[in-house]
Amino acid sequence: MAVPDSSTWVPETRYARNGDAHIAYQVFGEGEITFVGLPGIVSNIEVVWEDPESRRWMTRLASFVRMVQYDKRGQGLSDRDAGVPTLDDRLGDLTAVLDAVGAERAALGGISEGGTTAAMYAASHPDRVSHLALYGSFAHMDAALGDSFMPRRAESWGSPQTLSIPALVPSKLGDADFLRWINRFERQTTTPSGLLASWRWIREMDLRPVLDSIQCPTLVVHRSGDRLVPVAKGRQLAEHIPGARMEELSGDTHPPQWGDVETVLSLLEEFLTGHHTAPKQAERVLATVLFTDIVDSTARAAALGDSTWRQLLDRHDKICHGAVAACGGRLVKGTGDGMLATFDAPVRGLRCANTLRSSLADAGIAIRGGLHTGEIELRGDDVSGIGVHIAARVAALAGSGELLASRTVKDLVAGSDYAFASRGAHSLKGVPEEWELLAVS
Repeated sequence: MAVPDSSTWVPETRYARNGDAHIAYQVFGEGEITFVGLPGIVSNIEVVWEDPESRRWMTRLASFVRMVQYDKRGQGLSDRDAGVPTLDDRLGDLTAVLDAVGAERAALGGISEGGTTAAMYAASHPDRVSHLALYGSFAHMDAALGDSFMPRRAESWGSPQTLSIPALVPSKLGDADFLRWINRFERQTTTPSGLLASWRWIREMDLRPVLDSIQCPTLVVHRSGDRLVPVAKGRQLAEHIPGARMEELSGDTHPPQWGDVETVLSLLEEFLTGHHTAPKQAERVLATVLFTDIVDSTARAAALGDSTWRQLLDRHDKICHGAVAACGGRLVKGTGDGMLATFDAPVRGLRCANTLRSSLADAGIAIRGGLHTGEIELRGDDVSGIGVHIAARVAALAGSGELLASRTVKDLVAGSDYAFASRGAHSLKGVPEEWELLAVS
């Protein structure tokens, strides 16, 4: 099944059965090679699609392989009450998934912990594995390091204080949208106790004695600054798996779908298919981007209670839809307590922002907003690119009831009736140089 060019499509989740355990899996893509992705310490094969960068990662994989991914027993959408799995359970679950998708022989890709199961399966079932790709993985982990870190990670699990971001994706520190998503992802994968149970399994696993039994072509990819699994662990895999190819990449991001993604994908495509095709370029356009959010939304939700807060959000969403449409814009998506919209002219974005500020204030809802005009990428129903990032950073600096715009917006509406007051130059996280921001009135 080809992956549609959409920001909301999710492949059908099905179940393979190994004894009494039901293992959730998905199949997508139309490549000749079946490639089974074995997840790291936690997973949820549906929630992962909600992250735009993870979606792009999976969509790109599906452009050259028939992709299969699944949740381990005890996690995500697989049986949660199946008990702590043994290695035999994990190997049997993988066999059940391969049988369910009709793959007599497949390539395996293991990320982090998933690499241990993938490597063991390749060693014990050589007739069913054509290729083995290990990313950020290991044969054996040092217990002392994990015993110190994992309990603290479990305590922060699913909360705004989560330790997963600094350990796995340090570049996302300060990204509020990513924090909201990863908090939800963590809660939907397993519990804090489940995380610790997985760690206990990892700390006891040692595949070093079986590495020289792996016969299939093997690619080992590891980022040199990986904070969770040191690059030395990847080198150890490559040194002891006969004929393995080692690729060390720069960067400190542990999961493959963030950071230098295209290099990882290029390596995988060449390894699996023997060639590399350039990714489809996203359509780029000039647009005015508007981000808004409700001021003190967390405190208001707690004060109002779930039912009243839901009613307020419904009223907010209705006003936003009407204002964006009336100003000739496109409402890209809601952000939980705000929205993202684009316009083909900056004056339309300004008009919409002012309309929203006054209309929502009349409804008892204070907002802040940010506007920027720049180049964006159209990716199905979603948008991305530096123009979107700048608008988000501008909005984050606005005060209660304030609309901030970049200097670019002001310059493009010269002669209009809008007044701007300088708020000085600011450094925007992840954006080169300083930007002058202005309050709109």
